[in-house]
Formats: sequence, C-alpha cells, structure tokens
Amino acid sequence: MNDDQLLRYSRHILLPEIGVEGQEAILGARVLVVGAGGLGSPAAMYLAAAGVGTLVLCDGDNVDLTNLQRQILHSADGVGRPKVESGRDTLLRLNPEARVEALALRLEGAALEEQVAAADVVLDCSDNFATRHAVNRACVRFGKPLVSGAAIRFDGQVSVFDLRQADSPCYHCLFPEGEDIEEVRCAVMGVFAPLTGIIGATQAAEALKLLVGCGVSLDGRLLLLDGLAMEWRSVALSRDPACPVCGGRGE
Repeated sequence: MNDDQLLRYSRHILLPEIGVEGQEAILGARVLVVGAGGLGSPAAMYLAAAGVGTLVLCDGDNVDLTNLQRQILHSADGVGRPKVESGRDTLLRLNPEARVEALALRLEGAALEEQVAAADVVLDCSDNFATRHAVNRACVRFGKPLVSGAAIRFDGQVSVFDLRQADSPCYHCLFPEGEDIEEVRCAVMGVFAPLTGIIGATQAAEALKLLVGCGVSLDGRLLLLDGLAMEWRSVALSRDPACPVCGGRGE
C-alpha cells in the first residue's frame, strides 16, 4: 500500500482482525455483484469504499424513476441509463481508486460461469429465483463463497453459502428449484426503502469478512429481519445430502 492508501484505509488497519494484511487482501480481491438495484447499491458502495480491488457489477436493466426510492447507486440524472453505468459512476466518485467492470446484461450461461470462476466472492443481489439458482449452481461448480440477500415489503434475509467448505449447504438446499415457491416482486408488493440498505450492507460485511478471513460468517445460518418490529432471527441451515446441485460435492 502507498501512503494515501494507508491513510484512506487506516480505520480498517487499526482493527487487529483486519490490519495491513487484511486490507491488502481486500485491495487484491475481485468481487462479483449480481444486481445493481436495492441490495446491490449499498453492497457495492461499501465494498468500493472499503477498497475492494475489482468490483464486477452486473445488471441488464436501466434506471427507472421508481428505483430511486431505495436504489442509492442511482440519481434522477441517471433515469434511462443502464444501471451498471450509473452505478460505476457513483462508485468511482466514492473511491477513484476502485476498478469497476460494468456488465450491462443479465448474467447467464458461459458468461456467468466465467465471472464466477474469476471471483473471490460472489454477492447475489438479484430479485428472482431463476438468477439466484443459476448463480448458486455456478458457485457450487467453482467452489466460490456466495453471499445471498433478499428484501420484500418489511422482510429481509441474508445468508452465506461458503462453497469452499465440503459440509456447507447451498442455496438449493434452502429453496429447492422447481418447488411451488411464490415469486414476489417489489413492483407488485412494495419494499421499505431502508430495508434494502440494511440487508445490502450486511451482505457487504459478510463479503469483507470472507475476504479477510476474520470473524464468524453466516455460513450455515439464515438471518431473518422483521423490519416492522426491528427483530432479527437466526435459523440454522444444514446441507441436504440428496441435493441435486451440491449433493455430490467433495466425493
């Protein structure tokens, strides 16, 4: 690190759990953020501010006026622009040292596998089950830690699926693909603006802990937030040995 970086990240370096070595790990990391909306906004902003070396921001949507109530990466001037371009501009204003790769597409297929394979940590900040399951399958295939979040109405959830560990569950263990699970969207059900900030910031915190190797992650736990009562619950998760996605891992 140079002198400016030592000063910029000094409050991290002062933490014995992070220190110089941990901050250098953050600076050298590549993080994939899938979704530049309500969750991806605070997650990407905290990761950029913390000094993550390369942020890959993926989203195929354009900024809409209805996004601005909660998607703090974007402003009124960005309405109509691709979210990843608007988001990249915000992140570079926040930290000019950040390297932001903006992919204006819905990440899938070979492109998704390429990005997951190259990442140190993957954040799923998407808003649909199809993307969540596709990201999970890629993370299982390449053994990458996945930080998953969701927020709707006043309810939020966040978990870590550390697929580097043989005994860790995957997203499919929790929400099996193909089951009759109701798909609820913000456009129909609404969402409390600060809720996305709380969950997205928690995703960033978990990602940074994984990069540094400090603390205890949410691997094997699902954290649930009732935003109306402001109460958290932690639910233990276990791997499904018959899971068709991760069941054969480590054999």
